[in-house]
Amino acid sequence: MQLLKNKEIIENTWQYLAIDQAITNGDILISAQRWQQEKTSLTTHTGQLGIRLLASDQLADIVDALPHVAVIDLYITDFTDGRSFSQAWLLRHRYQFKGEIRASGDYLSDQVCYLARVGVNAFQPNNGCNVKKEINYLNDFSVHYQ
Repeated sequence: MQLLKNKEIIENTWQYLAIDQAITNGDILISAQRWQQEKTSLTTHTGQLGIRLLASDQLADIVDALPHVAVIDLYITDFTDGRSFSQAWLLRHRYQFKGEIRASGDYLSDQVCYLARVGVNAFQPNNGCNVKKEINYLNDFSVHYQ
């Protein structure tokens, strides 16, 4: 599956592992809950580590993970829920996270420009969506008034 990262289309090498799936080598995404339960063993994981955040997850629960992770995946379950926008902004500005912040799940293409403005630099649209179209949405506005 492809994703859009830093305005380029790339292959997604990351695999999301549910809380009941065994840890595998390679680039993995885990839930914030799993990080809390297995953080000691996960810091020595072979491969890159990422955390998938739901809008209901608290950033304070994963602040200690930020030095160990390459990706924070903001999994949007409802496009009308704006908490992921706040999470992205806080990760970039309050916590100075320099890694990839990815939007995935049920966001709208119309939200891509706004997500990028708050710090998201990678987008993984739902199945059936065309990742090539996402590039066009990054340049929706040439001037921002806020």
